[in-house]
Amino acid sequence: MCGRIHHELPDILVPYKRYDAESIEVVVSEPTRTDIAADESTLYRWKCWFVAWAVYAAGCLESIAKRLKLPVVEPSARPQTVLSLLGRFVGDAAGWLKRAVRPIANSHLWVTDPFCLPVRPLSE
Repeated sequence: MCGRIHHELPDILVPYKRYDAESIEVVVSEPTRTDIAADESTLYRWKCWFVAWAVYAAGCLESIAKRLKLPVVEPSARPQTVLSLLGRFVGDAAGWLKRAVRPIANSHLWVTDPFCLPVRPLSE
């Protein structure tokens, strides 16, 4: 025992979000789905947040993998979507968002100030 307090993020949460990881994952990976119980402005904010966050998250996951000496597969081609940036670390099967969020949050790499990430409207 190290005598320190440790906080572990459960799988179902995304830090500083009021909805579960599964709902957010569905919206950002399947933009045509409309069966999520959230208003349109919330869905839009999630999509904008994800575009900026995915780039940061991919860098964090690569850093964690290298620090732990895990194999990092270099892509043979430039990723076509922001979601594919994360796919090489967490796959694309259901639950990919919680598999990406948990190691980042538990490694204390989660950005707590939303203004640290340049979130732009999707139309740009």
